[in-house]
Amino acid sequence: MMIVPRGARVLIKTLKIDNKTSGGIYLPDTSAKDQPTIGEVIALGSEKVADLKIGDQVVYSKFSGTEIKDGEDNHLLIDEKDVLGIIS
Repeated sequence: MMIVPRGARVLIKTLKIDNKTSGGIYLPDTSAKDQPTIGEVIALGSEKVADLKIGDQVVYSKFSGTEIKDGEDNHLLIDEKDVLGIIS
């Protein structure tokens, strides 16, 4: 499925957050859900933001956008203002 965002929107592929520490300890679901929401920019709308580019990993607001499921991948279509930061 091909989705092209319109306006100042961003299509993000949500990244799965590992619920295991580097030492091999599994975290309960409640701890894993409290972590920030991270994703990868897949597409930008026609009013694209100068700071964002395809492939950037970003942190975005927890309850923003519209979730889109494509097979096993989860995508999120959000307004650019809901992108909180770029991970460098």
